[in-house]
Parts: sequence; C-alpha cells; structure tokens
Amino acid sequence: MRNGWQTGTLGEVCEIVNGGTPKTGVAEYWGDAHLWITPAEMGKRVNPYVHETERKITDLGLQNSSATILPPNSVILSSRAPIGHLVINTEPMATNQGCKGLVPGGHLQSKFLYYYLTSIVDFLNSLGTGATFKELSGSKLKEVQISFPLPAEQRRIVGILDKAFDGIATAKTNAEKNLQNARALFESHLDAVFSQCGDGWTSCRLAECLDLITYGFTNPMPTAQTGPYMVTARNVVDGGIDYIGARRTSQEAFVKLLTDKSRPRAGDVLLTKDGTLGRLAVVERADLCINQSVALLRPNDRMDPHFMRHLLSSRTYQHRMVADADGATIKHIYITRVDKMDVAFPPTVIDQQRIVGKIEEVKTVTRRLESTYQQKLAALEDLKKSLLHGAFSGRL
Repeated sequence: MRNGWQTGTLGEVCEIVNGGTPKTGVAEYWGDAHLWITPAEMGKRVNPYVHETERKITDLGLQNSSATILPPNSVILSSRAPIGHLVINTEPMATNQGCKGLVPGGHLQSKFLYYYLTSIVDFLNSLGTGATFKELSGSKLKEVQISFPLPAEQRRIVGILDKAFDGIATAKTNAEKNLQNARALFESHLDAVFSQCGDGWTSCRLAECLDLITYGFTNPMPTAQTGPYMVTARNVVDGGIDYIGARRTSQEAFVKLLTDKSRPRAGDVLLTKDGTLGRLAVVERADLCINQSVALLRPNDRMDPHFMRHLLSSRTYQHRMVADADGATIKHIYITRVDKMDVAFPPTVIDQQRIVGKIEEVKTVTRRLESTYQQKLAALEDLKKSLLHGAFSGRL
C-alpha cells in the first residue's frame, strides 16, 4: 500500500442504506414518481451507470415500505440473488430489499468505490449466509475494510481503469462475436448439407429408417452410488451424454426395466423431447437407462446412427420438430409426429458415413476456433482482475 492511503471500514466511510418493496398488490404504490431497481435488473446492465429503471414507485409506495431514496452517485450493490451486481445511480433512486445502497462520504469517489467493490465480489460472496440463498447483511458489509488515497489520486486511478476497461470491453465484444461466428459456421455447414437433397439421395418417412421409436421410464427409479446411469434430457448435451452429471440406479431396478423402452443399446439415437427440445446423442455404451424426457430412436440398416443424429440436429429438421412441439407449461416433442417426418439421405450407409466424416472435420475446426476465443475471453477476465488488484494494492 502506498504512503498516504487511509484505511477504514465501509461503515465508516459510507452510509449504508437498505431497500424495500411496496406491496405488489396495491396499485397506488406503483407509478412514475420514484425510480426503483432490483438485482435482476442490475444483472442485465453492461454500463455501470443507471438513470432509468423498469419499475417505479409512488410517494405512497415509498411511505408504506422500507424503500429509501438514494442520492445520485451512490453505489448500489445487490446483496442477494446474487451478491455482487453493482451500478452507480445518476438520478435519485430506491431499491428493493435485495440491494444495499452505499452513499460515499465526501472524501471517497463513487467510481473508485464501485471499482473497489468489483475487485472484492468473491470476498463479499464469502460473507453471505442463508440456507435457500446467500445474503450479505448490512452489518457485515459495514465491517468490510477499504483503503483509499486522496481524491485526486482516486480520480487518476479511475481514469486508468476506465480506459483499460473500455479497451477490454471492445476486445471482449469482438471475441464474443468471433465465438458466435465460429458456432454459426458449423450450424451453417450442417444446414447446407441437409437443407437440400444431394445427387442420388432418396427420401421417405423417418419411421421407415427405424426399428423402434419410443421413450423412457415414467415411474421413479431408486438412486444408487454405483450402477447403471439414469439419463434425462439435461444429460444429453452437444451430441453426447454427460455421464458425470447423471445419477445412477441399482442394477436390480435396471434389470426390471422394459428392455426396448428404457434401456438403450449402443448405436441408438437419443432425442430430448421435454423441456429443452431437440438435443441428440448416439449411445456408445449399454449401461444406461432413459426417463420419459428422452426419446429413443433405433435406426435400421437404412441409416447410420451418426448420420441420423446430424440430420436431426440440422436447422431444417430442428425447425420441423420444434414447430410441431406442444404443451401448456412444458413443451413436448411428440414421437408420433417425429417418425412421420419426411427425411432425405444418401441410399448407402457408406455414403452417409463419408458425409459424417466431413461434418466431423468441420466440427473439429470450429471447436478449435471456439476454444481459442473462449481462452481469449478468460484471459480478458483475468486481466480485469489483475488491473483491479493492482489498483487497490497501490501499484497503478
């Protein structure tokens, strides 16, 4: 720490203000008089400054709740669900009870405080308590230590961080765009392969390429420490099966399941049909069972299973399946509609496997690109943390 820096607690250098929510069922409490922000809204913002809010409360709402108007240039911290969203209000503003307002004293700059709190979000999270969700209490927040220099030096540090973070934001935007483009590249290739028939391709209903189409067990299954995996829709990801996240069941319960309905064989194609729709995977092992959120498609000798997975993953067929999905609360793909879809494909499995090989080559290239841009994004986050650490260690 440099000479001349002062140290104190947030409670000593800031006024810490709790928020509140007027009763939502009372219309007279909600209107256009006072800005009012929540953690959910704070989490949507990319700019530190906020001058408008999605909801507002009236004078009556303010009087009949614990909400308090914060003066401009306060720093607002979400103190639950989650801990750590931060904004600076440029207009008088109230918050709900999931926020704490920090009104800095005259010797502490708002943006300096904002950056300091950003640098210790992990620590603030560690102070949270609660069974359902963690919450940071006002009393613990007041005890948090802060060191700061004279206002002129604070402004110098903020200026350096502003300039650096603007550059990082631009680099991050470009990396995110490149990451999206890499993913779109593979999707476009897949769509180009299956959106129109190639030379000599044949077509029929999907049912004619299947020995079986069904879905998994509906009754509860016991959980075990070891044994066959229970695969649900959430375990079917990115063309494969997430075994690490899957629960297991007992061998006894597994044996009692109807073989064709709930116990896939190697080479079967899985399709998520409930909730998150249309994800596919090819089964590579036999020690697993599926529940009702997953459909089982067993290709016959007319279609290679990996070709079927890629075909049904393409935009053309995804659109057909999802467009036909139905359900009031949770959307469902109905297998009785899936097997009636017309599909186009090369007549020989060898030709299908040749196409699968080319698709996998493109996928390997795009995954390499994705990895590069994800590494760049991670490096940019590390750079932000390093700059913040240097700033509040007196090394900028």
